[in-house]
Amino acid sequence: MSGPVEGEAEGTDGGRFGVAEEAVEAIGSTLDEQTTCAELVGFLCRRVSDAAAVDLLPEDVPADRWPEEPALTRTAAAGRSELLEPRTPLSARSLLVRALDEGHPITATADADGSLPRTAVSMPLLAHGRLYGALLAVRAGRRGFTAEETAAVHYAARLAAVHLSHARQHTAAHSTALNLQRALLAEPRRPHPNLDIATRYLPAGGGSLVGGDWFETVRLSFGRTLLVIGDVMGHGLDAAVDMNAYRSMLRYVASADLPPHRVLRQLDAAVAEDGTRRPATCLLVRVDPARGSVALVSAGHLPPVLFSADGAGSLLHLPVGPPLGTGVGGYELTTRDITPDQTLVMFTDGLVERRKEDIDVSLARLADLRLPPGAAIQAVLDEVLTRLDATRAEDDVAVLAARLHLRARRLPS
Repeated sequence: MSGPVEGEAEGTDGGRFGVAEEAVEAIGSTLDEQTTCAELVGFLCRRVSDAAAVDLLPEDVPADRWPEEPALTRTAAAGRSELLEPRTPLSARSLLVRALDEGHPITATADADGSLPRTAVSMPLLAHGRLYGALLAVRAGRRGFTAEETAAVHYAARLAAVHLSHARQHTAAHSTALNLQRALLAEPRRPHPNLDIATRYLPAGGGSLVGGDWFETVRLSFGRTLLVIGDVMGHGLDAAVDMNAYRSMLRYVASADLPPHRVLRQLDAAVAEDGTRRPATCLLVRVDPARGSVALVSAGHLPPVLFSADGAGSLLHLPVGPPLGTGVGGYELTTRDITPDQTLVMFTDGLVERRKEDIDVSLARLADLRLPPGAAIQAVLDEVLTRLDATRAEDDVAVLAARLHLRARRLPS
């Protein structure tokens, strides 16, 4: 007994399950909707059709509000292109099926325009009560789609629609978190005029959600400024919201002009008592231009790097206390001198960390950089980001650079 014809679904339960398993493996490998559409048409052309195309709506449309003139955009196509054009009478609009839930028929339409005989089946990409577009599968000749083949098209379309739903939800959540984080990081408070600062925030590429990276500057009395950089553990909207909470608490506690280690101690106690926030690392640096000194304290955060006028860098080693939110405390202050020709660079781990690499190796790569001598503070930051290929980092990157700016004193007249 001969087997099934190549390109057709088998007429047995095992064959149908095999097609379904192949569809699950082939469709939805990423959260990118264009990739999902390409995988859908590729699967159909391998299994049941000679050509296939997907047209998407620009945004989700409720299933009960199908527009009279849908603004569909051809997103993916595969197979014999001549079978997909002209698009009338084989237009996606004329072949759309409005109700495709279980028990409803799937429409198959034969093309008889006299030029190129073909048979087509089309259906909307429908999932969770939302309409994402339309699928068109075409076969050359007048041989129609079998019931098993039509079922395969139906299943693949519903599967792809579910993945399109997930992709758009992911995109919406990513955009919300990213916009929130950008709004919070775009304008850190202005430091005292005797300090120049430069900041950068680079979200991780690919499909990763944004995290809780943040920085801040707080003006203190006597011309001093508190520099802050932190990283809430995790990614997504929750991490961004917790980042905002940490930033607000930091501003409130720092306004009392406490020493940096006591600021961290109060933050740690407040977060631990609240019990709803994610742990976070944090680095505080209080800059005192009048004395030419900095006071540093770390809550589980990576140390900063100091670049000299000749472009050489060095890590500022300091004791590392536990992350904020543990309630353990035990933060130790370190002080050192700083001059106006030196640039202090604070950063989150996304700048230096590389997969399967020891963190000491990663930090050494940053400290070993030789930057252009006498570079402006913005140029220093740009050089660091470029040399470490920060735009391709696997995690979000937040960087803050600071340099003393001593204003000339007015001489008495």
